[in-house]
Amino acid sequence: MHPLIHRRAALRAGLAFGAALALPQARACEYFADNLRITHPWCTATRPGATSVIVSMVFDQVTRPDRLIGATTMVADGAEIGGQLARAEVDFAIPQGVETHLAEHGTYLQLTGLKFPLEVARTYPLVLTFENGGVVQATLNVDLQRFM
Repeated sequence: MHPLIHRRAALRAGLAFGAALALPQARACEYFADNLRITHPWCTATRPGATSVIVSMVFDQVTRPDRLIGATTMVADGAEIGGQLARAEVDFAIPQGVETHLAEHGTYLQLTGLKFPLEVARTYPLVLTFENGGVVQATLNVDLQRFM
């Protein structure tokens, strides 16, 4: 058998293995509390000197009403709710049975006191605290384009 055929087979096997490793990462934007799913917490990149950033995400598969009551991350000193239901603390109602958005053109989570600029394609730990669903360890994705 020709050596090129063995190389092709090895390349195909390596690509298949690499794709299999990538599949769990494709679902890495979903996080679960006891009673709901959180999908794709994200923000856009910030410029040097920015003091805040808007964080968007979706809550669905809500089996009982809940409230987002806290959000902490290493990139900011604090968090608050901004937009239509703005308040100086994190307190956001999540009703049962409907998809609820925190998004730029409505109500959103705002990280305040940014410690450094957030760059495209970076990820940072984000801890979300729910009144009923408990604490969820998530990842904040810094994206270039908007998904919502």
